[in-house]
Amino acid sequence: MSDRPPSAAGDARAPWRRLPAGIWALGLVSMLMDVSSEMIHALLPVYLVVGLGTTTLTVGIIEGIAEATAAITKVFSGAISDRVGRRKDLAALGYGLAAVTKPVFPLAPTVGWLVAARFIDRVGKGIRGAPRDALVADIAPPDLRGAAFGLRQSLDTAGAFLGPLVAIGLMWLFADDFAAVFWVAVVPAFAALALILFAVHEPPRPAGLRRVRNPLSRRELAGLGGVYWWVVAVAAVFSLARFSEAFLILRAEGAGLSLMLVPLVLVVLNIAYALSAYPAGALSDSINRIGLLVVGLVLLIAADLVLALVPGLPGIVAGVILWGLHMGFTQGILAALVADSAPPDVRGTAFGVFNLVTGAALLAASVLAGLLWDAFGARWTFLAGAAFGLLAIGGLIALHRRLAEDRRGTDEG
Repeated sequence: MSDRPPSAAGDARAPWRRLPAGIWALGLVSMLMDVSSEMIHALLPVYLVVGLGTTTLTVGIIEGIAEATAAITKVFSGAISDRVGRRKDLAALGYGLAAVTKPVFPLAPTVGWLVAARFIDRVGKGIRGAPRDALVADIAPPDLRGAAFGLRQSLDTAGAFLGPLVAIGLMWLFADDFAAVFWVAVVPAFAALALILFAVHEPPRPAGLRRVRNPLSRRELAGLGGVYWWVVAVAAVFSLARFSEAFLILRAEGAGLSLMLVPLVLVVLNIAYALSAYPAGALSDSINRIGLLVVGLVLLIAADLVLALVPGLPGIVAGVILWGLHMGFTQGILAALVADSAPPDVRGTAFGVFNLVTGAALLAASVLAGLLWDAFGARWTFLAGAAFGLLAIGGLIALHRRLAEDRRGTDEG
């Protein structure tokens, strides 16, 4: 089996022009929800540490639990979408839940309320995640999967840097009033909900596609195939190297960046991410996806080393840019690899399991990052991330060999 589907011939248009309207609509939905979420997320770590006096270990636990909650929910929502044969309804439910819980953030008087709000918000993310990714794979032509996931990721990430920019302006306008900024974040969340309800249309179910009764049974999970499970294993090690971006924010604040400008960390990161995700995804449709993932991991290792060893704001800027580029070269391509390797009738389950495993790894990574930070300082947090990045490169080399063996077996057959 190849790590990418064969390219179609006969259409000279740029890949983004050939993508279906549904891919663009889902990308805009993601963008609006990310504007809302990142307005909050850009300020939340500093609010917890500076405003409420929590430790960095607490931040790591909160962020890890939040993302792991989303990952656990994804596996069930993905399986349900395979069983009922519908993905848009579950995705809309997830966006709706995230929207209606946004007002909890400005109303929360204690850390406990913020943990609950973050938890519920991530449940919404978990419900929508796997069905939405499977819907992207269902809508996109096989030879444009990398471009489709890359475009959705680029639009999603555009929202992720617009959100902090808006947060910066509002923090200046409202004189560092966190709650006022959190209230404004409610608006784009409900705009995203309206867009998915009225502008996204699920494609007809292919004739003869099997309706799976229990997608999470041992038989169905085994049927996902060896290549799929290799992709999951490599992505898990990758996630150990990529702890929460909350630690980038804390690193910048510790280097002397003012509270009003702290959200610039996510702005710079996500500009680099947004500008690289679509080109990397489109490129992966015509060349080896594994090679591009190796490039992404090299960028992550470089980011960790710069953030660990280069002092001051120049080191922060360089490290954050490298971090954003590594995200652009990896996240959409990993999703395309899942779509390439998973059978269509259990594609939602495949994305759900993928996100469950990587979410659990991210929980471990975030807790470990907080422990290392509190015990030894920021440097050792980022050096540990670089070490896990090297392990992930080894896993990618093994995956490349497995794919080459599958191709040889197919050619001989």
